[in-house]
Amino acid sequence: QVQLVESGGGMVQPGGSLRLSCVASGFTFSVSDMTWVRQAPGKGPEWVSTSYANSGRILYDNSVKGRFTISRDNSKNTMSLQMNSLKPEDTALYYCAKGSFPEVKGRRDYWGNGTQVTVSS
Repeated sequence: QVQLVESGGGMVQPGGSLRLSCVASGFTFSVSDMTWVRQAPGKGPEWVSTSYANSGRILYDNSVKGRFTISRDNSKNTMSLQMNSLKPEDTALYYCAKGSFPEVKGRRDYWGNGTQVTVSS
């Protein structure tokens, strides 16, 4: 059973930083593509970033490129998202998910419970 637990969210002022973490269990993390997805109130899921296991490729949505950095530690089954220069529009519930986007949109059982990020002055 896929289990994903996010942490590290909070409230921060514009321009601030947060580091989100995701601990994975129940599957072979090292061979799994992993994705960060966010969802703001009243909006659909928005792709943030994906780390591809086999190729090592990393992709970011244009809205976060240059500000967010995804990383993974296969020895610890963990994934992180370093978020810098945060903006109010980054406010959302952030989820880590097993798989790539948009495929993970149809597999909510492959998502964690999320961690809230609020950017406000």
